[in-house]
Amino acid sequence: MKVKTGLGLDSHRFVEGESEQSFVLGGVVFDDAPALSGNSDADVILHALTDAISGVTGVTVIGATADTMCKAGITDSKAYLAVALESLGDWQLSHVSIALECLRPKIDPKVPVLRESIAGLLGVEVSDVCITATTGEKLNDVGRGLGIHATVIVTAVAE
Repeated sequence: MKVKTGLGLDSHRFVEGESEQSFVLGGVVFDDAPALSGNSDADVILHALTDAISGVTGVTVIGATADTMCKAGITDSKAYLAVALESLGDWQLSHVSIALECLRPKIDPKVPVLRESIAGLLGVEVSDVCITATTGEKLNDVGRGLGIHATVIVTAVAE
């Protein structure tokens, strides 16, 4: 058996003032925080997850491919993740570890629904998705409540 790991990172600031966008995290819309700023839905978890899968496959999606999709009106980050998943070939995801840094919103109450959403998008068991969060002790902009940072590690196996 062969094993690979992929690492993905993403950060977005919260939108200041009024916005028609929703706050989307892990493919789920929440109403307890302002939208994140970006040319897509700015879902930091799915962007970092897509990059982590690119780390396994070597096929970059976040960047030129996602930008082209955005210009075509495809702004749902689940679509970018689907493109990355198509590149897995014989590789199967076996574990996903997600670490979030933010002051707001509170992540712990969201963990069960986030794990279910991500497991469903990836076709893995909920027990194979781990999510942790920290405020970062206000040492940087996300720790001071200006945005969210996501770090994702995926493990993939092939026979």
